[in-house]
Amino acid sequence: MAQFRLQGSKVLAVDMAGDAVKAKNGAMVAYDGRMTFKKKTGGGEGLRGLVTRRLTGEQMAVMEVTGKGTCYFADRASEINLVELRGEKLYVEASNLLCTDAALRTGTTFTGLRGAAQGNGLFTTTVEGRGQAAITSDGPAVVLRVTREYPLQVDPGAYVAHTGDLKQHFQSGVNLGTFLGEGSGEAFQIRFEGEGLVYVQPSERNTLGGEL
Repeated sequence: MAQFRLQGSKVLAVDMAGDAVKAKNGAMVAYDGRMTFKKKTGGGEGLRGLVTRRLTGEQMAVMEVTGKGTCYFADRASEINLVELRGEKLYVEASNLLCTDAALRTGTTFTGLRGAAQGNGLFTTTVEGRGQAAITSDGPAVVLRVTREYPLQVDPGAYVAHTGDLKQHFQSGVNLGTFLGEGSGEAFQIRFEGEGLVYVQPSERNTLGGEL
């Protein structure tokens, strides 16, 4: 299996000995040894995943990299976070998924109003199986634990990914205080309940909700 390691915080080095990985198209910045690159469009599993991507506007261009040596990946100087999957499922915004072991299964899942509020569509990317994945964030990501006793509210623009047995609800922050100018300024939040981890970036992407 390919070995993932970080070179600093913004470059991913993947050591391969005849292995394969899937990466965001155009993310390769250097490599040594012998590598082959094959562009694949869709990001999902087979024809069904490809069709889903096209219907939902979540089409993602990926490439499969195979070879012996070390391949280096980066994406616009974003911070890179390594996630070790042991059979569980990772939910991640398509724009934040940098690279995965080729053996990991990718697909899509419905996010409803949360995706609409983020301006990223109604679906998000899933990664499942055993192996490593690398996700990006705008600034160093914070990993927050959610327990049944302590649910978590997250700004949609700061959300990057999550794992575990979590249920998410899209809720409005509008109340009387907001209209009186005493609110937090955050019009919408995602509420996570259950047991799991949520990756949050210290920078907010533009969302449809914005501030009131």
